[in-house]
Amino acid sequence: MLRKKECVAMLLAGGQGSRLYALTNEVAKPAVAYGAKYRIIDFPLSNCINSGIDTVGVLTQYEPLELNEYIGNGQPWDLDRAFGGVHILPPYQAKKKSSWYEGTANAVYQNIGFMKTYSPDYILVLSGDHIYKMDYSKMLEAHIKTGADCTIAAIEVPIKDASRFGILNVRGDGLIYEFEEKPKVPKGDLASMGIYIFDAETLYRYLEADDKDPRSSKDFGKDVLPAMLRAGEKLYSYRFSGYWKDVGTVSSLWQANMDLLGDEPLFSLEDPDWRIHSRSPIAPPEYLGRSAKVENSLIALGCEIDGTIEDSLLSTGVKVEEGALVRGSVVMAGSIIKRGAVVENAILAENVTIREGARVGERKAGTGGIAVLGRNLSVYSGAKVAAGKILDGDYKGDEE
Repeated sequence: MLRKKECVAMLLAGGQGSRLYALTNEVAKPAVAYGAKYRIIDFPLSNCINSGIDTVGVLTQYEPLELNEYIGNGQPWDLDRAFGGVHILPPYQAKKKSSWYEGTANAVYQNIGFMKTYSPDYILVLSGDHIYKMDYSKMLEAHIKTGADCTIAAIEVPIKDASRFGILNVRGDGLIYEFEEKPKVPKGDLASMGIYIFDAETLYRYLEADDKDPRSSKDFGKDVLPAMLRAGEKLYSYRFSGYWKDVGTVSSLWQANMDLLGDEPLFSLEDPDWRIHSRSPIAPPEYLGRSAKVENSLIALGCEIDGTIEDSLLSTGVKVEEGALVRGSVVMAGSIIKRGAVVENAILAENVTIREGARVGERKAGTGGIAVLGRNLSVYSGAKVAAGKILDGDYKGDEE
């Protein structure tokens, strides 16, 4: 009996995330912490299982160890399946050819064998570095209804930001007649979200042709999609109107975290009908001491708070001593803010120590002045880390 899946997802999770600087020195961008208890990759994985897609290939390359360990067998996302489930797909050596993934299209091309194992009718291609909640099954329904060869999820963006994205120029029924990859002068504001659904056989054909083209950069936006348009294939847009954030920069990652706060947050994680699953660490309840003051913040399990927390997100095992202040900041697991230290408008990676009386960031820094501290470093007593400064090693102050 033929065993098959209607749709297989291919999740691109191998990016370096260089614009996150010290936060991705030792870890792939999709494994970066977010929202006090999550990782970025939790969102596309949760979207898949919530949408009824239970076969996911995760294509890894850059610093994959922590990401691979985090995903494991997929159990937290109900993706530990006997047939299907989640599969880690790193580059590998084949008999005829072996290479690193050369681009988004090449990464998927190198795993055609994995996709064909499930004889899917459709292939869903996703990025592993976006924060959003989306029902892919509705997008698949639209894809089937229009008879498209490819459907591209799209969202309206401010015209001043449009040059950062692939821009879709469409007719009234959503048919795409032009695709511009990061145009200097955009003709519109409908941006590709990097989410595609292809008819499987059509995708295989174009990926094979792209691999044989020596001029190609092996990228979906730059090569495969324009080739499909030139050949007269039917490409349709699927408009998305919910929250979506590309967290590829320090300011966007910081803002996406801040968007979780407030009585009416811009992005809520409390929807019981669309849960975001994660691999949660085993930790005791958070502890708030007698001197603790916490306002408009998210505090994960295992935290010990004796100082003041305002408008911030603290991951598992963070300690804030009495007299310390954390304001407008993202503090990742295991970090310690010592007595009298101040952290404002900053992102601290895992296991950072801010010693007594040190200052990190500035209160009025804004999104362009977020201080960033990489993993396992210390800021020495009395040192001052300016707004926008990026550290990837111990810091005693500018006088050194």
